[in-house]
Amino acid sequence: MSTLTQTSAVDAAVFREAMSLLAAPLTVVTTRDANGRRWGFTASSVTSASLEPPLVVVGLSNTSSCRAAFAEATGFVVNLLGERQAGVARRFAEHGVDRFAEHPFEDWPGTRLPRLVDAHAALRCRVVDLVPVGDHHLLIGELTGLRTGTPASRPLLWHRRDFRTTDDDRTASP
Repeated sequence: MSTLTQTSAVDAAVFREAMSLLAAPLTVVTTRDANGRRWGFTASSVTSASLEPPLVVVGLSNTSSCRAAFAEATGFVVNLLGERQAGVARRFAEHGVDRFAEHPFEDWPGTRLPRLVDAHAALRCRVVDLVPVGDHHLLIGELTGLRTGTPASRPLLWHRRDFRTTDDDRTASP
């Protein structure tokens, strides 16, 4: 049985709970600041916005320790994670740690942008815009490079505030 809630303004906790039901891919988004320091965060709010030109949108919290670095960045990389990379996702969601210390990152050839070596795919982007929306900014990037790995594992998802994956043995039917 479903519950219908109608109010003029939806409570933030109710909205957060409802959005936890929406499975989302997990990524680690990375960049470097003008001083060469690497920055990155775990993001589940990532989506394609356009095919021509190829654009992606990343949700970046206004309270993120990375916000200033990404606000000044000219480029970034979206690293798509697989189920074996839950540790990477956890590490990049932590505060006050060297997020890059325990995982294999290398610079994207010809740039200084950090790329997770064993990501399912990595999308190199040029920053097109940073748009303020509520308690977040939308980081919009135009795809300038793409590297795909050979995904040996299922995608890592965020659902009901926990790490999940797909079940490859089941096929959805109408």
